Amino acid sequence: MSKRIPRDTDNDYTQKMAAERRDFVKDKTSADVDNIASYSFDPAAVKGNVENFIGVAQVPIGLAGPLLVNGEHALGEFYVPMATSEGTLVASYNRGMRLLREAGGATVTVVDDAMQRAPVFIFENARQARDFGIWIEENFEKIKAVAETSTQSGKLRNIEQYAAGPMRYLRFNFTTGDAAGQNMVGKATYIGCEWIKVNYSGIQRYMLSGAMDTDKKHSQLNTLHTRGKRVIAEVTLPDKLIQAVMGVSAMTLYKARAITQVGNFMAGSVNTGAHSANGIAATFIATGQDAANVAESSAAVTFADIDADGNYYFSITIPSLIVASYGGGTGLPTAQECLNILGCNGKGKVRKLAEIIGATVLAGELSLMSAVLTGDWVTSHDNLGRNR
Repeated sequence: MSKRIPRDTDNDYTQKMAAERRDFVKDKTSADVDNIASYSFDPAAVKGNVENFIGVAQVPIGLAGPLLVNGEHALGEFYVPMATSEGTLVASYNRGMRLLREAGGATVTVVDDAMQRAPVFIFENARQARDFGIWIEENFEKIKAVAETSTQSGKLRNIEQYAAGPMRYLRFNFTTGDAAGQNMVGKATYIGCEWIKVNYSGIQRYMLSGAMDTDKKHSQLNTLHTRGKRVIAEVTLPDKLIQAVMGVSAMTLYKARAITQVGNFMAGSVNTGAHSANGIAATFIATGQDAANVAESSAAVTFADIDADGNYYFSITIPSLIVASYGGGTGLPTAQECLNILGCNGKGKVRKLAEIIGATVLAGELSLMSAVLTGDWVTSHDNLGRNR
């Protein structure tokens, strides 16, 4: 007969219960969990972040920088903690940051901000669904007022509408302050939908999510309309500087981008760049972000140009960067330390963090493409990326 994982219904976040569950694991699997059991904070700190706590997954953190950012919220030099187990990653980003610094820094702009929940309302036929959509537009201010009663920082910005058969998909767009906000907007949308159900007749049923919010998965809708922060990082690089730091010419980089754009298109990729997921995942893990949001956040659109003087312009647009400087995993002790390194801990810092991550991604894109062209990609992994 199977035995249930030990739990304490009164207080499950204690050293005693964590140890009891580790003993349970050893008994059931004969696995050694000594390293999992080695952590520095009180188990009470993880309440609200995890269930059945047994210990921690320790991911190495490297430091890259200084990263020079010319943002509207992040201005100056920053040292970026990156949690990863991929050898060469931090070294590669560090090299890209050197290039940006010597070029005068990366310019980063947050151009949009929205978090969604997308309920679907089902009617008898399409005409009823269409008329419902008109009513939603006419009653937006009332819906907004009701939805915002559940949150202090969440603000309903607008409601997109999409029609299919007898269904009306509504994409509620909120700004969420310094939180990532998925749970916040879920609750606010639910309250709004319950008010709609009471005040509009003819609804057969509704689902709080009809999947058009694309939670934890990327979509073309996110690329066009934003989910989280829409961040654009850009730089103009003199040809001589690229050759000195990266060992490749601006024209070679420019032509290579044209080739990889075709390859990305043929593959059906949601990213026309090289590897934004690397920098995003590493900073996410270090700073206590929801790591599953990398699925959305790593989508990107790159653009390259070269002027008459041979200067190389390069930008990367991240349409769905879902980050927080407050709430969720950002309150865990190690995340707090990494956020403090960046000066991004607490309220009022989320756009600063988004700009730093955007500049970090830009550095990584420039470094990897240069390494691919010079052959350093393979040799650096041979030198730095093998430990077994």
